[in-house]
Amino acid sequence: MCHVFAGQDPVRYATTTRRLRLNGQSTSIRLENSFWAILDEIAAQEGVTTPAFVSKLHAEVLELRGEPENFTSLLRCACLVFLEQRAAAPRLLAAE
Repeated sequence: MCHVFAGQDPVRYATTTRRLRLNGQSTSIRLENSFWAILDEIAAQEGVTTPAFVSKLHAEVLELRGEPENFTSLLRCACLVFLEQRAAAPRLLAAE
């Protein structure tokens, strides 16, 4: 089983830094390419750019919980939530 994980393309876990604005402040966020791909997919489904989605998410988190201790971790977990919801969708539809 470890070959499935260890054998993946290194491009997937290489990091990329993107510059964007959060609350009017220019900042940079470094994430693994796999997470950027998921964030790009989420943003596309929302009909916005990835920077606009990330900025909106940051604003909503500020409103709900205050400044997150580690925003990049929050982004990674948001990706996991998205994948979990997508995986659960066929089961929910089948149960109806």
